[in-house]
Amino acid sequence: MPIITKLFSLEEVSLHNNNKDCWVIIDNKVYDVTSYLDDHPGGDDVLLAVTGKDAKEEFEDAGHSADARKLMDEYFIGEVDLSETLADLNPTVKLEPSNLAQEFMNKASQYWFLPVVVAGVAVTVGLLHLRKKS
Repeated sequence: MPIITKLFSLEEVSLHNNNKDCWVIIDNKVYDVTSYLDDHPGGDDVLLAVTGKDAKEEFEDAGHSADARKLMDEYFIGEVDLSETLADLNPTVKLEPSNLAQEFMNKASQYWFLPVVVAGVAVTVGLLHLRKKS
């Protein structure tokens, strides 16, 4: 029988961001660590600094033991809904494939002088080097 996991949006997790209601995300898993704040060996400041957001980097940097990782199971309440997260990624400019070539040509025509200058400098340095050898 599959285990049903509750899914949370990043927005929902971000609302749990204080010492009375403290959630963190590690490896896309959501943990309610409110009751653990007083027991955390590094102090509650460490957890409160990352409450309501992704704490993976801070968690890994602290070098937690296998026992600490096992203890996390007690506070696991669900996972981040990645499908919603990916749907929320909204780039400011969406280029259609046909527009990509046009955009490239626009940039190339604007910045044509840079490769020409680099080539000119290379030729000049090469000629000066050959002249010096003679």
